[in-house]
Amino acid sequence: RLPGGESSLIYQLHSVRSNQAGFECLGQLAKATRHLFADELELDMSRVSSFDANMAAPLGVVLARVTEKFNYVSIASLPVAVKEILANSHFLSHFRYSRCADAPPAKMPFRRFRLTDEGAFEEYVRRMLTSNDIPAMSEKVSQRFRQKVFEVYQNSVIHSESEIGILVCGHSFVHDNRLHFTIADGGIGIRGAVRRYFGNRRVSSIPALRWALESRHTTKRNSHPGGLGFQFIKRFSTLNRGRVWIVSRFAFYEYHCGQEKFEKMKSDFPGTAVTIEINTADTGRYSLSSEVS
Repeated sequence: RLPGGESSLIYQLHSVRSNQAGFECLGQLAKATRHLFADELELDMSRVSSFDANMAAPLGVVLARVTEKFNYVSIASLPVAVKEILANSHFLSHFRYSRCADAPPAKMPFRRFRLTDEGAFEEYVRRMLTSNDIPAMSEKVSQRFRQKVFEVYQNSVIHSESEIGILVCGHSFVHDNRLHFTIADGGIGIRGAVRRYFGNRRVSSIPALRWALESRHTTKRNSHPGGLGFQFIKRFSTLNRGRVWIVSRFAFYEYHCGQEKFEKMKSDFPGTAVTIEINTADTGRYSLSSEVS
């Protein structure tokens, strides 16, 4: 603990990878810091041997919820490799660190969007999909893919009630030929939205996520089509041999090669995060069936 307040806290974070264990680690951080108010949090990263840059988005969710309660957050004891990853993703600039001057700029840097920043998010995604790391796509497939990624953002805007906005970040795993892109919010979670839709009926995280992933299911109460809209992304993921992960409160979901897996998390991630993994070694070219004679 730090001097200066009864609730001031030093929290020792461990490695955060883009998987269930990584989100459980962040859920534990959220639990340890949820009672802080007008105090200090020092995030000790001396034991972090690896950190996937896209996980800066869900880490940002947890820390933003801390700072929203008038707490001061500092990050300390960063190993050199981890500092380089987080600094060059523009995450550490929010905590008084500068970007490493001799490193290339991040292709998908950490950004925090307000719920009304739809145009800025669309531009961010447009630039992301022009990267050489993305498999070749026809213009129509590229437009459709951007549209579906934008719908993930829109779902957070409509359903999350996230007071901290929506946070995004990507990470290119050059040696593994993978690219991860994460969109995270600090809202009520899919469980919360489904509970309200069904009149505050007690629904746990995994059944709520199963329901939300069903085609045409939505908690919207107007005439517009709804649902999480992952069918296109899942079809692309199957062909690309990538993955899709969704984390919301205690639910962890993975889609890979046509197979779905639901797991109960050991800790509560305060919001919802969607990660799309793209296999960058894919040499195919993607077109809509209507474009092929």
